[in-house]
Amino acid sequence: MAERLQKVLARAGYGSRRQIESWISAGRISVNGRPAELGVTVGAADEIRIDDQPVSVAASLGKVIPRTLIYHKPVGELTTRSDPEGRPTVFDGLPRMKTARWIAVGRLDMNTAGLLLFTTDGELANRLMHPSSEVEREYAVRILGKVDAGILAQLLKGVALDDGRAAFTSIRDAGGSGANHWYHVTLKEGRNREVRRLWESQGVQVSRLIRVRFGPIELPRQLRAGRHRALTRQEVVVLYRAAGLKPPPAAPRRAPAGRRGPGVRGKPGPSTRRRGNKARK
Repeated sequence: MAERLQKVLARAGYGSRRQIESWISAGRISVNGRPAELGVTVGAADEIRIDDQPVSVAASLGKVIPRTLIYHKPVGELTTRSDPEGRPTVFDGLPRMKTARWIAVGRLDMNTAGLLLFTTDGELANRLMHPSSEVEREYAVRILGKVDAGILAQLLKGVALDDGRAAFTSIRDAGGSGANHWYHVTLKEGRNREVRRLWESQGVQVSRLIRVRFGPIELPRQLRAGRHRALTRQEVVVLYRAAGLKPPPAAPRRAPAGRRGPGVRGKPGPSTRRRGNKARK
């Protein structure tokens, strides 16, 4: 069945529908060798190109059930498809696919460990990442520096950062003392290094940072750094509902867990019971 071009490309993860509509207007997309027009529909037999590069949309035309993975990112990996310097990326060890591509739901910087979601459903990725969705992220943070009640109150009230005002939605003391004191913090957006910048605005430094939850999905305690697994059916359903989307049909079988190589493991902070490495965000 044919569908609108912008819907198909958005579902495949090439951008939001609004972005793709702007690319169509700018003449960057062609269908069967001709410039695409707004409103054009495409099917499995059509050849689609963006900037003259062929794209695959078979998985977005309803022929393949979308897949979603949870990955425990170790410190030292980049959230990018390739790196000119040859450094490891989070995509290196993911299952290879012919008719779809993995989309990272948000980013973690090289020195941050923890939960990353990957999906082949671009619409799901866009909904989860869009600020209007206000999907909550939770981090375990180890702090260097003295933290008093006034600092915690200010971080909840809000701080003016270079790219606008930001605040944590909650802060929970997770134990420890001195240079090993841990907190769990939550926020509803994913700006660059936001967790680190918020703490640094109060004169304290983040010495380790682990994302332990994204929306309703928590980092499994048994999932070691460098490993991934498919979401369970129940996890898929609650994740799609959190994004305001109808869950896809159940897959006939679940992908096995996999790994790239030896995971890097560190001593977990008090009450986090998560695995990761020394990090800063």
